[in-house]
Amino acid sequence: HSGETRVLLKDLYFANGVALSAKEDFVLVNETYRYRISRYWLKGEQAGTHDVFIDNLPGLPDNLQGDRAGTFWVALPSPRKADADFLHLHPWLKAQIAKLPRALWPKAIPYGLAIAINEQGEIIRSLHDTSGTHLRMVTSVKPVGDYLYFGSLDNDRIGRLKIR
Repeated sequence: HSGETRVLLKDLYFANGVALSAKEDFVLVNETYRYRISRYWLKGEQAGTHDVFIDNLPGLPDNLQGDRAGTFWVALPSPRKADADFLHLHPWLKAQIAKLPRALWPKAIPYGLAIAINEQGEIIRSLHDTSGTHLRMVTSVKPVGDYLYFGSLDNDRIGRLKIR
């Protein structure tokens, strides 16, 4: 409206996915490499401040979609792995591995994972394809009516699941 662009949050770690709350009083943003989602308050007493909405997620959050009714769906391409957790504690080593050919990087587990989080930052549902047979490396979850649609960079299909 004003033609002005403002930075609300900086120094995020791979900001990947944003979603507004149902009342548009806060916005969430994934911090993929910190296994967490941060919240920036747009309205109310806390307007202009930020906090950690949910931390220590079971995987790397790779997209975030609100249903505008109080639920956020988060795609997690792979569950956490010990080798990746170790690398997060050693930034220098992680930087060295990033210089290697991609074939030598730690591999994702073939697994389908998505979670639902309420506006209080509590996980209220988790969906798993433990074998990765139907859907693996889920990178997006989109709620539409009574269905969830799943996208991925690693599948040759789109998933659909009835949720209500």
